[in-house]
Amino acid sequence: MCRNIKTLRLPFEESVTDDDVRAAALQYVRKISGFRKPSQANEKTFNKAVSQIAAASQRMLDSLIVSSAPSRT
Repeated sequence: MCRNIKTLRLPFEESVTDDDVRAAALQYVRKISGFRKPSQANEKTFNKAVSQIAAASQRMLDSLIVSSAPSRT
């Protein structure tokens, strides 16, 4: 289902911007809803989902333990 969703960050990066997290949440909501832009009737629900997913994603990213960068060969 999510073949075209882009990776937000590499596993060894410690942080991403709020804009990056929100863009990823928007991409996800667009993908699962099937709408690039919601109708006026669904806009509030669509935006609420983006905000909730962005918040959950940020909590998850903040909780990840990053040990080290990958070795370069």
